[in-house]
Amino acid sequence: MVTASTPTDPVVPPDVAARQQWMRTLAEAGSAELIGAWERWEPKPEVRHIRGPEAGLVMVRGRADAGGVRFNLGEATVTRATVRLHGAPVGSDVIGSSYVLGTDLDHAELAAIFDGMLADPVVRERVLDEVVTPLERRQRQHDESRQAEARSTLVDFFTVAREHE
Repeated sequence: MVTASTPTDPVVPPDVAARQQWMRTLAEAGSAELIGAWERWEPKPEVRHIRGPEAGLVMVRGRADAGGVRFNLGEATVTRATVRLHGAPVGSDVIGSSYVLGTDLDHAELAAIFDGMLADPVVRERVLDEVVTPLERRQRQHDESRQAEARSTLVDFFTVAREHE
């Protein structure tokens, strides 16, 4: 007997979900925060640039009604970087990459460096504890304060519709 199945959301493996979360945090962090974290980091791995950092444009596409015909919405400036890390403190050669909105070359480079260190199991927990978790905490506090500010300006309108005879 054949049964019909309903499509479900794809299951994201835990390692992919974790990387998505830390890359989101690094991409949304301020350049100054990443520079400060990098300056405090000791020992620093040796960094070799594979690509970039370089800025360019990407086409942002939309979709009507979330399932309709795609259309070009406009262009966005994106900066990307790919680096290879080796030497102490990483256990083996690792590659990190990043794409961030805007033209901040330092931001893209440092996000790629921290992505590479997060890919290495030897230093992953330290990077999470000393860099990613504090950034997430600050971003959460910032988001909560902006939401509270927005809620304080909320106006509740009550509209009465009248029938026209």
